[in-house]
Amino acid sequence: MSNEITTTSEVSSFEMIQRQAKMLAASTLIPKEFQGNLANCAIGLEIANRLQASPFMVIQNIDIIHGRPSFRAQFLIAMVNASGRFSPLRFKFEGKGETRSCQAYATSREGGEVCEGPIVTWAMAKAEGWTNKTGSKWQTMPDLMFTYRAGAFFARIYAPDITLGMQTSEEMRDTHEIRNVTPAVPSFALPKVEAPMIEENETIEAEGERQA
Repeated sequence: MSNEITTTSEVSSFEMIQRQAKMLAASTLIPKEFQGNLANCAIGLEIANRLQASPFMVIQNIDIIHGRPSFRAQFLIAMVNASGRFSPLRFKFEGKGETRSCQAYATSREGGEVCEGPIVTWAMAKAEGWTNKTGSKWQTMPDLMFTYRAGAFFARIYAPDITLGMQTSEEMRDTHEIRNVTPAVPSFALPKVEAPMIEENETIEAEGERQA
């Protein structure tokens, strides 16, 4: 009797996923890799179920690069903040030019200890070849790229269940030579979380000054 109930539940769950995937695939508000593709939408739903997140939000923040799915770094940062396990992620910048570095850190809500991610340096970016790829944002907006990479490293170490072992879109683009990449459409369905705070040698720089 128990096996029959389990089988019925699994069939019902599978049918529900099919209906949801069909609805998503018919939408024009999701990335083109998912439009009209029931299988891709079903996989997106499975990922959303594992993360206990909105399917639309998850699919909007998955990029398919060289046939492999990848999360956007801003999505991982938002998921870490929304998980409730840590205080909002902060990013500490030090140095300038060739000595520039960034580290993501947060306080564990369970034990109260400060969790520090790996330090991302300009020397690391150059050694890994991130800065010289065609269309690389490391040359035009390095601080943003530092933040994305440091945040992704933090998530990979302290919340691997959120990353699901997937690389970020930024990592994939830095690793592979990609031309004519369509700019990612900003997601408007991210979790409502506090914005990450950036420290600049213990002093926050004005945005306008950095862009001047």
